[in-house]
Amino acid sequence: MRIISGEWRGRKLTSPKGDATRPTADRTRETLFSMLTSRLGSFEELRVADLFAGSGALGLEALSRGAAHCLFVEQDRDAASTIRSNVAALDAGMRTAIESGSVMGLRAAREPLDLIMLDPPYRTGAGEVALDRLLRLGWIGDATWIALETAFNEEPEIAGLTIETSRKVGKGRLTLFRREPACEPA
Repeated sequence: MRIISGEWRGRKLTSPKGDATRPTADRTRETLFSMLTSRLGSFEELRVADLFAGSGALGLEALSRGAAHCLFVEQDRDAASTIRSNVAALDAGMRTAIESGSVMGLRAAREPLDLIMLDPPYRTGAGEVALDRLLRLGWIGDATWIALETAFNEEPEIAGLTIETSRKVGKGRLTLFRREPACEPA
């Protein structure tokens, strides 16, 4: 597994051993970042989160492309250790925070993030539950983009979020969300 683009293009990343995590395939990651780039234009100075982070490949890709900071959240101990190793190998420690624990353990946000990427276990509904919670806790603002990877036959729906686009890629589906606009009083 390698960084696709940016400052660390071509640099190798390690993956957690075993089958407790499912790293996002290079092709899927490339498609996701193409979808995001066409909407965001640039990752420069974005504050991002990589949730259900596994190896941290999504967040590290965003940092390589210019994101200012990434929060990684991973509950599997070995995977969290792998993220730490990958961050250290890229000398990215000053631009990262790593939370070892469940996404559901996150507290209220001080301010919304610019981009939230989630790659939860397929067919569990964990991504939808997490996004519902993050929306209520202020992690998602009007300008936040959300990228959720699910199994190809899952069609996620989250109250308060609108699907901007969805694309099947191999065994997965990439869905981009935005917060629903607030209704103006009549």
